[in-house]
Amino acid sequence: METGLDTPIRGSAAPVARSLGERLDALNDAALELAQRARRPRRERLSGLHNPWRHGDPLVDPWLLLDLCEDPAVVDGVEALVGPDIVLWDTELYLEAAAYQRFVEEGREGRYWPAMPLAGAVVLVAAARPLACVDLARVAEDLPALDLASPLYVLRYMPGTSHFVRDGRALANWVAMEEQPLINYTTRPLWLVRGEDRASSDFVTGFSPPVPRWASNQPKEK
Repeated sequence: METGLDTPIRGSAAPVARSLGERLDALNDAALELAQRARRPRRERLSGLHNPWRHGDPLVDPWLLLDLCEDPAVVDGVEALVGPDIVLWDTELYLEAAAYQRFVEEGREGRYWPAMPLAGAVVLVAAARPLACVDLARVAEDLPALDLASPLYVLRYMPGTSHFVRDGRALANWVAMEEQPLINYTTRPLWLVRGEDRASSDFVTGFSPPVPRWASNQPKEK
């Protein structure tokens, strides 16, 4: 799904064809600019960046990141680990890869995943390094060497055979609420990037932005 737009001479909108390398370069440039800011954005603004309906940092183009998440070169690596039915449920940007390495070492990767049964793959995207696809079950053992001072995108996928649990009382969501209260996974939209949904997950929630309160309180016209 290529969503970038260009404006030809006659003024009509036409898709821009970007190679995988061009997508990576543009996303890494955006990450570096964020990392070099005197006031860096809060972590929750860098979670779920592929979602065009959230309030992420505008410097990272969500459509471009979503295109990357759906690129066959990425999804093929995920399929080798989780099978042919693949659901994208999260992306996150760490402005320093060292923060993600600590996150993994503390056993937090997977702790908040609302997937039942728990299974999945993470794809690590860093400048000047090949894409790395790691099985969630072995992420602590198989985490590749990282440039700890450089930004790192983490793409999170689960198999279509796992159910995405939206109940806030479920253990993973409850722990997430306690340990990272400003990040709410229960309302995340899901993208079926390959195959079928075989676990009856909710693919509707998250695609409709909430109506502003002022709009919902207006009197009806007579």
